[in-house]
Amino acid sequence: MNKETMIAIPADPNDPEDRDVSVAGLERAHIGRRFRTLRHRLGMTQDQFAKAYGIPVTSLRQYEMARYMPPPAVRAYLKVIETEPEMTKRAVAG
Repeated sequence: MNKETMIAIPADPNDPEDRDVSVAGLERAHIGRRFRTLRHRLGMTQDQFAKAYGIPVTSLRQYEMARYMPPPAVRAYLKVIETEPEMTKRAVAG
């Protein structure tokens, strides 16, 4: 089994609209929450955050909605932004 087929949270059998959550889906949700929490902490919209840190806004939206797992380099970059948001913004701005 892979992480997409491993169930982390089973669907509620009493809720016909509920769906299983895979391990991979849960991991994507955690990363998306980290982006969203950081962005809110910095008081930025998705557009502002994307522009400030050089991340395509469409990608940021997909990460925050847990549609896609960011590649390893983007996950590492997230750690840098979390640690030094102002320095990182200045470095990106040139």
